[in-house]
Amino acid sequence: MSTAGSAAGHATRLDAATESEQVSAIIQHEVRPDAVPRYERWLERIMPAAAGFGGHRGAHVVRHPGHGPRRYSVALRFESLAHAQNWFGSDVRRALMEEAKELLVREETVSTLSGLELWFDTAPGHRPPPRWKMFLVTVAAIYPLTLLVPWALQPLLSVMAAARQPLLYHLAVAVAIVALMTWVVMPCVTRWLAAWLKR
Repeated sequence: MSTAGSAAGHATRLDAATESEQVSAIIQHEVRPDAVPRYERWLERIMPAAAGFGGHRGAHVVRHPGHGPRRYSVALRFESLAHAQNWFGSDVRRALMEEAKELLVREETVSTLSGLELWFDTAPGHRPPPRWKMFLVTVAAIYPLTLLVPWALQPLLSVMAAARQPLLYHLAVAVAIVALMTWVVMPCVTRWLAAWLKR
């Protein structure tokens, strides 16, 4: 993971382990309390602008409650580091960030996650676990799913015509495994092993 701060008028520098890996950029903004409505309108403009760039794979905005400055976390996913850099280095983003400068308490921070790091919930500004630990945890989580998911789906798929199509069957298994890893297994596993992963 890498973290970079950027002034509104400058391009954000992104670093990632491998050019071809999928990248998630986590952007932190602290918005002045009186500027929240204007910031929300600004978000409605910048999010579609980012989505129009090649390699964009989705976005998510988290609005953190609290008194004083309102904190926003914006997660943008890109197919590769090069696609992310195209957006962060674009004139479109630079102009929009110039507009946002007066709405923010301080300049933004940007953290990038790539490869195995995408499975792990690493707080902005903190180093991810060592790659060998991420590899072991990921294999330990995926292996039982490769045994259990096909077994669990077989009764359902056996009554469907799609079950006679190997490609569709394997697609259903892959989708189930990735969904379970993303929303169920890895959040639990990384929470249970948090102390070990940080050592």
